[in-house]
Amino acid sequence: MIKKIWYESIKLFLKISLEFYAKEITVIGKENIPKKGAVLFAINHPNALMDPLFVTSNSPRENHFLVRADVFSKPLIKKVLASLNLMPIYRIRDGRKQLSNNEEVFEKCFNILKNEETLMIFPQGGHCRDRTIQPLSKGFTRIVFGALESNPNLEITVIPVGVTYQNSSQYPSKVCVKFGDLINSREIFNANEKPKAINILKNNVSNQLKKLTVHIPNDENYATALSKLNAANVDFTNVDAVNKMIAENNFPNPVKKHPNYLKPLFYLILLNSLFPYFIWKRMSKNIGEIEFIDTMKYAVNVISFPIFYSLQALVINFFFGWEIALIYFMASFLLVLVYTKFSVTNTEE
Repeated sequence: MIKKIWYESIKLFLKISLEFYAKEITVIGKENIPKKGAVLFAINHPNALMDPLFVTSNSPRENHFLVRADVFSKPLIKKVLASLNLMPIYRIRDGRKQLSNNEEVFEKCFNILKNEETLMIFPQGGHCRDRTIQPLSKGFTRIVFGALESNPNLEITVIPVGVTYQNSSQYPSKVCVKFGDLINSREIFNANEKPKAINILKNNVSNQLKKLTVHIPNDENYATALSKLNAANVDFTNVDAVNKMIAENNFPNPVKKHPNYLKPLFYLILLNSLFPYFIWKRMSKNIGEIEFIDTMKYAVNVISFPIFYSLQALVINFFFGWEIALIYFMASFLLVLVYTKFSVTNTEE
């Protein structure tokens, strides 16, 4: 019961805080999620830990996640992540000896599905900001079919999920989360030999992901198509429309980027948030992968902003009284929310 309250409290906090971070969060297909039964969400992975945050905060189910093992490097972080149903998955780059730990992780996944809970997996095997669906690894099929083999009466629904950002390196960015059609994995498993069943499930998930997020085929025309879409400043979160442009090779004419008239408000917020800004600038120097920029920026801001505004409110209370301090505290968050929701977002430069 306590763990449930903890999870739901964090989920509510994430849902609220993400509204301060994203200009617009569009959720499509949420009604596809079964209220009961084992579900595996197969998600594309363009933006590190931001992807599961946007998906799980907009899912009615309590979710379990598989994430890269190096995130669990610090003991305290490991405990916190474990309390939120995150589990490490080891890759070759983590060391061949570490790969044996995946057997225990797979057993945990089998039990999660056996208990008719939900599991989130990124079947591309790693994060990548390219606007294309990479070939899927078969790790997620091993988990699905392994659970089905061990539990003959178990039904597992697989739901592909596409996450699309207008510009994941820009604050604020528009985000679209699209839940796909339900895939009956038991039906595939029972009707086919295992190697064929693996390919069918992989192809089914891959084909859906190519429709659930913007997919530019990874061929010699990729760079040209992406350049034309960026030049036209298209709304990438309007996934169906953009995919139609790509399929028909029919791109809008280039347009000028929209000016952001709220930029002065950004500098006012920055002036009011110098301490969080300096923390971020210091930590950003140690980020080795571009996909982790948004994750680290969100993590720093979601912790440091409330603390810093609270401390400043205490100082104001000391000199001017609690009424002025409360007004300052509320106004600080209101300014951030106004800038987030009403400033202009463009495609990548």
